[in-house]
Amino acid sequence: MKILRWLDKHLEEYILVFLSALATVVVLYNVFMRFVMNDSSSWAEELARFSFIWLILVGISYGVKTQRHISVDALLMAFKAKGKVIINIIANVLFLIFAITMVYFGYDVASTTLDRGQVTPGLQIPMGVVYLAAPVGMFLTSIRLIQHIWGQISRLKTGDFEDVEEEFSEQMKQ
Repeated sequence: MKILRWLDKHLEEYILVFLSALATVVVLYNVFMRFVMNDSSSWAEELARFSFIWLILVGISYGVKTQRHISVDALLMAFKAKGKVIINIIANVLFLIFAITMVYFGYDVASTTLDRGQVTPGLQIPMGVVYLAAPVGMFLTSIRLIQHIWGQISRLKTGDFEDVEEEFSEQMKQ
């Protein structure tokens, strides 16, 4: 249970820090090789690109977890606290449908690519590993969305709307 709590709290953060550091080191290495040694390596460019792809798709989940995604809030401003919670539930359910669709079709594309044995030209890693970023990132996003939807439904059931206005104004500042 302790491990699950730790994963819930930190999984995306550690993945994002690792991928950011990896991309940074690889890009700096490639810049050094290109401009100092007059030699460029294709594997470094590929690794940086693939790290960035994974970084973005896992970052979506982190954005959902921390409620940092850009949103159109003009509609929310017209509602009281309970209405804001309901609108948030609807928006998160729609996002969840999109995320689950991406998991399904992303996995299909990744597994087909893995079955065909396609590899990247520089690193010679299976291209399906790169394509797995979409279903993995969207799966993590789905988990975070379900957590938020569950919390918002609980809030509706209990009628606890005291801090909704505060949370909304806090999100506006970010």
